[in-house]
Amino acid sequence: MSNLKFNPRNLILLLIILVITLFRLLVTFNSDELQFANFSSIGAVALFGGAYFKDHAKAFAFPLVSLFLSDFILASTIFSKYSNGFLYEGWYWTYLAFALMVLVGRVLLKKINVVSLLSSTLAIVFIHWIVTDFGVWFQNPSYPQTLAGYWSCLVKAIPFEIRFLEGTLIYGAIIFGAFEIMKSKYPVLKMQKQNI
Repeated sequence: MSNLKFNPRNLILLLIILVITLFRLLVTFNSDELQFANFSSIGAVALFGGAYFKDHAKAFAFPLVSLFLSDFILASTIFSKYSNGFLYEGWYWTYLAFALMVLVGRVLLKKINVVSLLSSTLAIVFIHWIVTDFGVWFQNPSYPQTLAGYWSCLVKAIPFEIRFLEGTLIYGAIIFGAFEIMKSKYPVLKMQKQNI
């Protein structure tokens, strides 16, 4: 007989991640192509996974898989013109930023409250801005390969990062709030040291 144990907490966390990731697809498919660019649930998913999964592998794997699946669907459909046949050019910078965002959730959200959620949100927006736009700037002939060129790239990205901040705040409030309410109603969802 298998030694696997059913863990309702992990199942609920995974379902929340999948449902909120679907919103990324729904918003993107139901808007003008770039109108909501970066207004996404994916930053909230990174924080959520980092904050609530005790197991390091799950904390990184589940949010990264949700990012990959939604990226793959978008790159295969409405963003196919930006796709390089697999995902999109520079995708590895986004995934590096995303892994760092999960790490922020693990470090800054040991105790969930409004202050820690706001500070971690600001931290991940900064990480997203610096890392992903480094990927946009690096070896891009549109920008001088100097510090001034990188700064110019960062300045152009500010409207996108504001939308990323807004999306992370809104979706974060929804999923963190929902899970905290669920934990108060269903004690089985509280962290138990022996099985998470």
